[in-house]
Amino acid sequence: MGTWLMLGLQIMSALFIFIIGMAVLAVVYMYIRDVTQSKQAIRRNYPVIGRFRYLFEKQGEFFRQYFFAMDREEMPFNRAERSWVYRAAKNTERMLAFGSTRNLEPPGSILFMNCAFPTLAEDAVPVSNVTVGPYCRHPYTTDSVFNISGMSYGAISKPAVRALSMGARKAGCWLNTGEGGLSPYHLEGNCDIVFQIGTAKYGVRDEHGKLSDDRLRALAAHPQVKMFEIKMSQGAKPGKGGILPAIKVTEEIAEIRGIPAGQASISPNGHPDIRSPEDLLNMINRIRDVTGKPVGFKAVLGDVQWLDTFFELILDR
Repeated sequence: MGTWLMLGLQIMSALFIFIIGMAVLAVVYMYIRDVTQSKQAIRRNYPVIGRFRYLFEKQGEFFRQYFFAMDREEMPFNRAERSWVYRAAKNTERMLAFGSTRNLEPPGSILFMNCAFPTLAEDAVPVSNVTVGPYCRHPYTTDSVFNISGMSYGAISKPAVRALSMGARKAGCWLNTGEGGLSPYHLEGNCDIVFQIGTAKYGVRDEHGKLSDDRLRALAAHPQVKMFEIKMSQGAKPGKGGILPAIKVTEEIAEIRGIPAGQASISPNGHPDIRSPEDLLNMINRIRDVTGKPVGFKAVLGDVQWLDTFFELILDR
C-alpha cells in the first residue's frame, strides 16, 4: 500500500512540475512574442500582463449585460425589451405594474395628460379600410395600422422569416420582404406581402442585373404579393448599398436573388436607372403596368426639394 502511495505521489509531483514547466514556457513564449511584435502597443510595453486587457475588454459586454447595465440602457434592444419579447413568445403575462421604467423627465419624452371625460372603448372610431392603388388592375385593401418592415432572407434566417410570415398572417398585417427577394418561407404563412425592389434588383433582375419584366410578372402572379416597393437607398448605411458577405451567399440565396453563389454581393448605393424624379415616376409606372399592382417607393429624405418636382410631374401626367 505504501509503495502505491509513494508511486502516486511521485506521479502527481512529476505532473505538477510538468504543468509548472509548461506554464513557464508559455509565459516565456508570450513574453518574446509580445516584445517583438509591433501591432499592439499595450502588449509591447506590458508583455504578458497586457494580454489581460483584451480579455477583460471582450468579457466586459457580458458583465455589463448581467451585472451592471440598467434595464433601459443597452442598444439596439435593451433588457426590458428583450424580456417583453421572451414573455410574449411564451404567451405569458406581459403587463407589469407600478409605473414606467423609462425616464419621463427629459424634453421630448412621454407626457401624460389627464382627461375628465375620456373616450370609452365602445365609442372609439374603428379603423376603416384603406385601398392602395385604386386605379391599378389589382388594388389592395387593408385595415392594418402596424405592419412588418423589410428584413431580407439571408440577413435573417429561415426560421425568422417563417415566424414573421406566420405572425403577420395571425395579426392581419402585411410583411415586407426586404431587398433580398421573395423566398418560399415568406409564402409559408400565407400573409399579405410587399415585395421590395432594392438597388441591386434582387429577385427581379436579369443576368445583367437590370430589372426584368418577366420576373416581375412571375412574382406578381403570387396572390400573396399585394404591392411592390422601390427602395431608393440604404438608410442604415448612408452612401453605401446593401452588403451580403460571400459566406452567406448559398446556392438557395443565390437562386432567390439571381446572383452567383459563393460571391459577396454588394448592392449599388443607388438605382443606376433612377437618377431623377422623372426616372422614378417612369419606374413606378413601368412596374405598375407590368404587375398590375400598387407600387410605392421608400426614400431617406435628406433633401425634400426634389419632391416638389416629383409632385408636379404627377399632376402633369
